[in-house]
Amino acid sequence: MVKHLFRLDVLFVLLIVLSIASMFVGVSAISITDIFSLSEYQQNILFSSRFPRTMAIIIAGAALAVCGLVMQQLTRNKFVSPTTAGTTEWAQLGILLGMIFFPAISIFGRLGFATVLAVLGTLLFMRIITSIKFKDVIFVPLIGLMLGSVVASVTTFIAIRENALQAISGWMHGNFAMMTTGRYEIMYITIPMFIIVMLFASRFTVAGMGEDFSKNLGLNYKFVLNTGLFLTAALTAVIVVSVGLLPFLGLIVPNIVSIFRGDHLKNTILITALVGAIFVMICDIIGRIIIYPYEVSVGLVIATVGSGIFLILIFKRAKHDR
Repeated sequence: MVKHLFRLDVLFVLLIVLSIASMFVGVSAISITDIFSLSEYQQNILFSSRFPRTMAIIIAGAALAVCGLVMQQLTRNKFVSPTTAGTTEWAQLGILLGMIFFPAISIFGRLGFATVLAVLGTLLFMRIITSIKFKDVIFVPLIGLMLGSVVASVTTFIAIRENALQAISGWMHGNFAMMTTGRYEIMYITIPMFIIVMLFASRFTVAGMGEDFSKNLGLNYKFVLNTGLFLTAALTAVIVVSVGLLPFLGLIVPNIVSIFRGDHLKNTILITALVGAIFVMICDIIGRIIIYPYEVSVGLVIATVGSGIFLILIFKRAKHDR
């Protein structure tokens, strides 16, 4: 029964329904029954705030979920994601360095710094896990979490020294409240990246089977691996710069999808993207109504739900190993 919910048509319809609901949830009273008789103020709220927010939620959820799927495929580890590999923390450090060295830097400049640091940090993580042989797969994300914590500590230290802690606080917690016309359009950069990921889906699947196997099939393993890592790091950087940190999203969504739809990346990439968008949409709506008319950060809601699911996945893995 649950497996049938993870179909493209069902997920697409569910996403549309949730998107419509998201457009009409908020402090400003806008009823769906009055959609054809909106005042000028209501139209401004709907198209300048609610619509950009909904689009940002869809893009962010889909992008981070796909990032987690690709990273798990390339590392052959179900517990690897941009959060557990330290990619998000490196992106935040890049944003801070850009703000310090170039105080008047544009959002595209911040994105450039965040992307470079995210790529370098992800490559460092891959170098570490390939150099050390782990007997248990759970040690791989633990290494990533420790690396990310060190980077986050360095970021906080530099921010305090440069009196920039308040300036970067917005990137420490994911929040879609500031997604308005003129601020969310940068997220459309993820669309061509997502298309490239889809084109490389079969190659990522082969690369996930190991270097020797890939070379026997004539695949340029290093090129495919570096392409996947660059795309995931760049996608993560765009989301961090635009929205902030959305923890556990890239970890739990691919795992949930793989339980019901398998591990073939090409067959599950669209489903993973839709589930990621739906998951973030639900968490955002919960954050807006749980203490209405105030709002809880969507990053906090995702962290609360995601940490619980993460623990369930760990215990399930431990039980399976026993």
